[in-house]
Amino acid sequence: MLKEYKSIREIVGPLMLVEGVAGVKYDELVEIVAQDGSIRRGKVLEVNGDKAMVQLFEGAQGIQMSTSKARFLGRSLELAVSEDMLGRVFDGLGNPKDGGAPLIAEKRIDINGQPINPAARDYPDEFIQTGISAIDGLNTLVRGQKLPVFSASGLPHAELAAQIARQAKVLGKDSKFAVVFAAMGITYEEAEFFMSDFRKTGAIERAVMFVNLANDPAVERIATPRMALTAAEYLAFDKGMHVLVIMTDITNYCEALREVSAARKEVPGRRGYPGYLYTDLATMYERAGRIVGKEGSITQIPILTMPEDDKTHPIPDLTGYITEGQIILSRELYKRGYNPPIDVLPSLSRLKNKGIGKGKTRADHADNMNQLFAAYAQGKEAKELSAILGEAALTPVDRLYAKFAEAFEERYINQGFHENRSIEETLQIGWELLTILPRSEMKRIKDEYLEAFYDKIRKDKEE
Repeated sequence: MLKEYKSIREIVGPLMLVEGVAGVKYDELVEIVAQDGSIRRGKVLEVNGDKAMVQLFEGAQGIQMSTSKARFLGRSLELAVSEDMLGRVFDGLGNPKDGGAPLIAEKRIDINGQPINPAARDYPDEFIQTGISAIDGLNTLVRGQKLPVFSASGLPHAELAAQIARQAKVLGKDSKFAVVFAAMGITYEEAEFFMSDFRKTGAIERAVMFVNLANDPAVERIATPRMALTAAEYLAFDKGMHVLVIMTDITNYCEALREVSAARKEVPGRRGYPGYLYTDLATMYERAGRIVGKEGSITQIPILTMPEDDKTHPIPDLTGYITEGQIILSRELYKRGYNPPIDVLPSLSRLKNKGIGKGKTRADHADNMNQLFAAYAQGKEAKELSAILGEAALTPVDRLYAKFAEAFEERYINQGFHENRSIEETLQIGWELLTILPRSEMKRIKDEYLEAFYDKIRKDKEE
């Protein structure tokens, strides 16, 4: 039996206070029925005695407290799921947005989900090829990992997200692969870019899209990533698919959280964000992973724009604590026309060593990666020294390192948003770049790999 109350006492922004309630639960769905019969939805944010604080998914404009009713539905927000979700576009609350027919649900799932039991987690150790050298070669993505992209305003993170969604695949296995894409607080132009790119390239066939626009209610923005993760869990653990979840932009999600927290008059934490921001982000990020005995997996790439390019801002700071590394985009590389502008030195994938090597990528991958990292770091130092003291101050070897750093950025990092490189191509480019340096500098590579790759390329060049 649905409980209805005509005791709406206060409305502040998206929040509404209903008095005299009984048996109402936290997170329960609510319908507000206006005098003209129109219905708006919300959820219970807080229950204190016989008072319930309701958060509306739409604005409160036009609601009259004296004539409106609050109807409590006895369940929390749910997503209707079925395999027919693939190829469809939904809004932030899971309603079809592509003009297609309503989904015939196999079942309905509570979007808040449950964290994966740590004892049931399987260790991520399988390579996912994104086709992007700076990720595959140096900061490898592993199936079941959480690897965020730290961007900044004006940088092409949308293009990078579309490229990963288009190109990502699991090698060597005929496994079912799907992409769940959640966009929060993006402009209509960005939404159109993603949808047309996915349709044009055919990526939409294996994708489920949840799109929350900038002019949609902030409260809907909080539900959007949970909708996406619920769809991902269904596809991964019920249907045995390997799911890549891309969420952009986490910063917009956190802004919505701050807005609602301020409306609730909560005591603010760092930079005005609620004190529970870490816990809230963790409830989303920790829904990625693999489960022992289950075929499917969920890999997450959350994308966030760092306010004022500040890595110590609470959003990137807390995200870095929870996830297994980060891919950082560089404004300097972008200004020089290099795309995707991934800054490989501060970027990190904590699980990369688990997903590379013989049987996964190639036996020489680890040595190639370590030598490239070390050589690029030394080359950057040589370039900085040259800028301060002039090129005459550099030793002949330093000049080679500076030359290597330039070639590395030009050939390895810079590949554009439409070139899809296999891991073999990425490793080959790495070996070719290393031949700029003398063999005596190859201190991180086993002799057998030097003979098989480095010496062979050198010999071919000489011929």
